[in-house]
Amino acid sequence: MPRFSVIVPCHRVQAYLPECLDSVLGQSYRDVEVIAVDDRSPDDCGAILDEYAARDARVRVLHLPENVGLGRARNAGLAHARGDYLLFLDGDDTLTPGALRAVADRLAETGDPDVLVYDYARTYWWGGTRRNALAGVLAQAGPDTFTAAGYPRILDLLMVVWNKVYRREFVAAEGFEFPPGYYEDTPWTFPVLLSARRIAALDRICLHYRQRRQGSILSTTSRRHFDVHEQYERVFAFLDARPRLAHWRPYLHRKMGEHCLDILAKPDRLPPADRAEFFRRTAELYARLKPRGARVDGEVAVLEGTWTGYRLRRQAARAGRGAARPAKAARQGGGGRARTGWALLPARRSPDPHLVVYSASAHRGLLGDPAAVYHAARRIAPHLRGVWVVRDAETAALLPPDVEHVLAGSRRCAQVMARAAFLVSDVDWPATSAKRPGSVYIHTHQGTPLKFLGADLRDKPGARLGVDVPRLLRRADRWDHSLVASRHSELVYERAYPCRFASARTGSPRNDVLVNGGAGDFRRRHGIPDDHTVVLYAPTRRDYRRGGHVDRIDVARFAADLGEGHTLVVRLHPSLAAGPARGMGLTELARRGVVLDATDEPHLPDVLLAADALVTDYSSVMFDYANLDRPIALLADDWPAFRASRGAYVDITAEPPGHVAYSYRELARLFASGRWRDEESARLRAAFRSRYCEFEDGRAAERVVRTLLLGEPMPAGPVRLPGQPTAGREAQASA
Repeated sequence: MPRFSVIVPCHRVQAYLPECLDSVLGQSYRDVEVIAVDDRSPDDCGAILDEYAARDARVRVLHLPENVGLGRARNAGLAHARGDYLLFLDGDDTLTPGALRAVADRLAETGDPDVLVYDYARTYWWGGTRRNALAGVLAQAGPDTFTAAGYPRILDLLMVVWNKVYRREFVAAEGFEFPPGYYEDTPWTFPVLLSARRIAALDRICLHYRQRRQGSILSTTSRRHFDVHEQYERVFAFLDARPRLAHWRPYLHRKMGEHCLDILAKPDRLPPADRAEFFRRTAELYARLKPRGARVDGEVAVLEGTWTGYRLRRQAARAGRGAARPAKAARQGGGGRARTGWALLPARRSPDPHLVVYSASAHRGLLGDPAAVYHAARRIAPHLRGVWVVRDAETAALLPPDVEHVLAGSRRCAQVMARAAFLVSDVDWPATSAKRPGSVYIHTHQGTPLKFLGADLRDKPGARLGVDVPRLLRRADRWDHSLVASRHSELVYERAYPCRFASARTGSPRNDVLVNGGAGDFRRRHGIPDDHTVVLYAPTRRDYRRGGHVDRIDVARFAADLGEGHTLVVRLHPSLAAGPARGMGLTELARRGVVLDATDEPHLPDVLLAADALVTDYSSVMFDYANLDRPIALLADDWPAFRASRGAYVDITAEPPGHVAYSYRELARLFASGRWRDEESARLRAAFRSRYCEFEDGRAAERVVRTLLLGEPMPAGPVRLPGQPTAGREAQASA
């Protein structure tokens, strides 16, 4: 029998769940079982739980046949618990290091009390941590056990289930369980603390309570907040059944009033049309449950008045705060709204359902995923009008003559964006290009993530240099759909961008041509002999070096070591294209024909299709190239420095797409010996492709057009767009 049963209900927390489980299973105190409850989560929570259960026998997984909500999911786990003590942990929170050892020691010290209350800290997406403001209540509780009557201040703490452990026999004897609905902790916590004969306190932070950037489920606007009334009905029914607890009625009556008024005061809780009803129902419940002779004063006295009186009081309070606000801030707020693009048009004019606006690589032209979606839309849905945003007249001149476009920042651009029903882009629109309410923003990204992104950059000052992370996330707030090529990408984006978009398992549209075995003309245009082996070298930038460029190898030497019959193609990271990297020798080597410089090639798939092998370090191009099922070699000579400075979501040297070289000497030997294309290389590549290209089936662009632009289901079976070759490998099931 384990000492602790940790019950973890899971629903839509896939981005945080691994960290949660690791925080339990990595504890120095190991006498624990984890009962993880998949509450019919629509994301990959269930799969993540199964993976952990396969690796660690202490994890048991319950897959519920239907979504029952947080309270009933906890009950399902509770029924399977075998531990001496119960600990309820939400799937997006974590235990602090050493927490279970500290709890176990305190339980032993106090002789196994019914309940042990410990402290917590709020952790914020931007990296901040703030301890519970009432931590002093635990510090002053003393070394001995107590009851709620003996130390009533314990009830001043946040009435939640997860800052305590509970003796399982005590819970079973009292028959405690969670009710359905919102605020399910209330009719659990009050009865538990009022019933406990021995309570102990631990003045230690044992849990990190994650404060999501977009708030918890209780921050959503819904009529579900009316559930709080029924939950307090349950609390008072509990008191009615236990006359010895009747003296707690005045305290709980006031607590109920304060709690309901707190909900009403928050503007994001209740729909505006329901606020008056919520006040009236609260006032009725408050009057009905009022103890005889109870004195009503302070904030809750407003519940003995009318909705009109409450509103007038709130308006007066807001007016007082508004008078103190600097006029400058008010002017800035209004000015920001006036500058948004859709403000140029009449507010009631609805978006054009047939208008799609595209942009790629900061308005650099017809490129990447947006271009693939655009071409697919022209074939599948010619009635959709596609308009491209380009950065200047020079870029516009490079577009095909039949591609409609507008210049970024122009009045015409603002008007087109204001009318568009759909926006498709691989980088964020500037803040001045606001998304009009009612339009749909499809964000395609620029490859599978290896390096830290978004909010994860907060602890990487070198990589964050020049990056305004809060502004980055405010722009990401406008995303409606985030395209992903794998579950790895889905988890990373949901963690790095804590916003309210929906992940779309479409695959990467730009990679359809790779999966389908398309043929580019790169070799012909550059005069590469048909019998040459083309090796593409694509290094990425370094955040630990000012400017980002570091010469990892001598490309002239590499080209010479490859020998006759080989062509070395070099493609620098786009951020280095205009810097000194090429002037340090690459341009001259390309002029002399020693190497071929493909940095300025606008269409990356053409370069990848021409290459027989890829040599890279940590560039995300490896994930795209893996779709071709051709050899990949990694040069990871500075992996520890790169990972420390930028951060990486996986150890690419432990799960590589091919052989790993840790020096130029090893790389040269790899090619000289022919090992770069041996059976081990193929095995590593297959595992890599299975993990990171799992949604790549050659139909990504079609899937985006049909499901996100047209709202249609994907047709069954392999479907080929007109003019496309047959898929290079069997299509996967439709997303």
